[in-house]
Amino acid sequence: MRTTLCYLIKDKKILLAEKQRGFGKGKLNGVGGKIESGETPEQAMIRETQEEVFVTPTNFEKVAEVEFDEFYKGVKENNYLYVYFEYEWQGEPKESEEMKPSWFDIDKIPYDKMFPDDPHWLPLVLNGKKIKGYFEFDENWNLLSKSIKQLKTLKK
Repeated sequence: MRTTLCYLIKDKKILLAEKQRGFGKGKLNGVGGKIESGETPEQAMIRETQEEVFVTPTNFEKVAEVEFDEFYKGVKENNYLYVYFEYEWQGEPKESEEMKPSWFDIDKIPYDKMFPDDPHWLPLVLNGKKIKGYFEFDENWNLLSKSIKQLKTLKK
């Protein structure tokens, strides 16, 4: 599976959204989802951001690629995630059936309400690093292994 994740960044704040249903329900995360057939990661990120918080990205940057070996609906699956920071957009973030967005100070991110991999890589990209990561989880979301490489640039 290939997916996207996007964080809106503005005035030293980050938009995190509480997942209202499905995979990750109750967790805070960026917005995003599965890349559909024929879509580029950028097209999927824009579509998912429009669907989940009703804004259209206009100035964004890919900051990470993270691979996961994880359990999804009880089945072990590989997920390749493209992560973006969004600096400008059209519209104002609003709640949808999928996500309830809230702004947080970047230095007060509630990692305890996020996925267990986030504290390992999100602070790096918030500090300007480009990364490529790998995380393996068991069926109970216990971290089995991880690898994070800092890169100078990410390929488009």
